[in-house]
Amino acid sequence: MRKILMTGGGTAGHVTPNIALFPSLRKNGFEIFYIGTESGIEKKLIEQENIPYFSIKAGKLRRYFDIKNITDIAKISKGYFQALSIIHKIKPNIVFSKGGFVSSPVVWAAWTKRIPVIIHESDITPGLANKISIPFSKSICYSFPETINYLPKDKSKLTGIPVRQNLFQGNKNFGKKLCSFDSKSPIVLIIGGSLGSQVLNNIIRSSLQDLLKNFQICHICGKGNFDLNLKNLKGYKQFEYVSDELPHLFAAADIIISRAGATTLNEILALKKPNILIPLSKQASRGDQILNAESYKKHGFSFVIREEELNVEKLIDALKTVYNERNIYVKNMSKSNMANGIEEVMNVILENVK
Repeated sequence: MRKILMTGGGTAGHVTPNIALFPSLRKNGFEIFYIGTESGIEKKLIEQENIPYFSIKAGKLRRYFDIKNITDIAKISKGYFQALSIIHKIKPNIVFSKGGFVSSPVVWAAWTKRIPVIIHESDITPGLANKISIPFSKSICYSFPETINYLPKDKSKLTGIPVRQNLFQGNKNFGKKLCSFDSKSPIVLIIGGSLGSQVLNNIIRSSLQDLLKNFQICHICGKGNFDLNLKNLKGYKQFEYVSDELPHLFAAADIIISRAGATTLNEILALKKPNILIPLSKQASRGDQILNAESYKKHGFSFVIREEELNVEKLIDALKTVYNERNIYVKNMSKSNMANGIEEVMNVILENVK
């Protein structure tokens, strides 16, 4: 049996595409192993899949001066030698990296051991961890057509992002039941990313009086962000985090309001859900979500509101517009071939396996 070592972590977006590949990898005769951090979200997500999991140290890579860069170099160095030891023990035929700070030491260790490495980049522009790993890779998969401008063309392929198949198996009525919603008003699903979004939480909660006149709100608010004062508010349901419930909530939703992380965008596109994107501002990120959102807007998949321009009135107007034009958004998304990259990514893995 061939062995594949996968890595990626820090946020769910660096993990769920790997999980989406598991069934196809098993079908193609691969034994799967995973490297992540001891405390990252990837540990819980991967162990739920009964995949052998190995922890290494990971230091944060920063584009700016910070005294922590010095201590994190030591963590990265230790992570590299830990990854070397794990690779020596497992002897994988190939390494697949989804990015995040934990991935770089794994990629470097695999290159040292002459194990072929495939990198997957979800955003339009490569993140720092992927950027410094690209020279050590054999192939690069990417998700937006625009991304090729930032990659070596001779070893890069447009594949899209693998989407978990269970997301297509949601039950709309069960999703409504989870939220205690009726069938009278459209349902809006709020997704702030795996860590939650204080900006989205604040705007939604400050808008509830007006929103609930026309919509029912299912709000995934992030761990520690549950508001007990709103627990019994009719038409409003909060979840700190969802896993098995997510396919049903997606199925129940008429409109989705989300940040613009690439993995979530691809899931929204695959499910053909009309949506409003509020990307992270440049003050809080490297600007990748803004580029992602603008690409989706250009293709007619999404309505975009910049975080700096967000207010209650603009949000409510956007919801009404998107709901009234929902069939146009669905039609545009139905024409896309960008959505589910499982088959394309698997082809790249099979072409490069040692």
